[in-house]
Amino acid sequence: MSADALVRLVAGGVLQYPGDRFHDELPRLRAALAGAPAGPAALLGGFLDHAAGLGAIELCAEYTGTFDTRNRRCLYLTWWTDGDTRRRGLSLVRLKRIYRDFGLEFASDELPDFLPAALEFAALREEAGTELLQEHRAGLELLRLALTEAGSPYAAVLEAVCTTLPGASPATKAEAKALARSGPPQELVGAGTALEPFGPGLEPPADLPLARTADLPWPTAPERQTA
Repeated sequence: MSADALVRLVAGGVLQYPGDRFHDELPRLRAALAGAPAGPAALLGGFLDHAAGLGAIELCAEYTGTFDTRNRRCLYLTWWTDGDTRRRGLSLVRLKRIYRDFGLEFASDELPDFLPAALEFAALREEAGTELLQEHRAGLELLRLALTEAGSPYAAVLEAVCTTLPGASPATKAEAKALARSGPPQELVGAGTALEPFGPGLEPPADLPLARTADLPWPTAPERQTA
């Protein structure tokens, strides 16, 4: 697993609802960062330090208070491109098909455009995953800027994610919105391969280095609750 894949996998774990078990996973998340580039590792490590200083209830409250659509801090990728329109349903179906085409069956109570799910896909299927994230780059960058503007510690997590994508991040919202006008790359296609489906409660494939060295939970998709 490449350094960028490690960054995406750790970021995906951090961006899920923390629940009661997040602090138990901190040692494994930190261990995974040992293989990440210095810059993203420092960004994610800083967030883990912040999270370690909060209790479980405080961290869950911070999460639910951070991510919403009212303040344009949404973790659902197609919300940024389609909003709450009928077109979004087609985009969600397309995402499920993309996962399936690359041998991964989406099996979660979350929507398939949930950023942690997309990051997990982008870690397992790096080339296709990079293309998918790049397709939603404008939304990712707008979320990063919104979190930065709000002074949220989660801004560092989005910044780390964006370092795994080609090109520099835009400095302003206007520049981020301009990314959308260039249009998405060509539609992802590919034949599925015989891998374990990624869904709640399944173990990682044995050939993944991360599974042996860092023993990250695979995947974690705790039920989101309000604090």
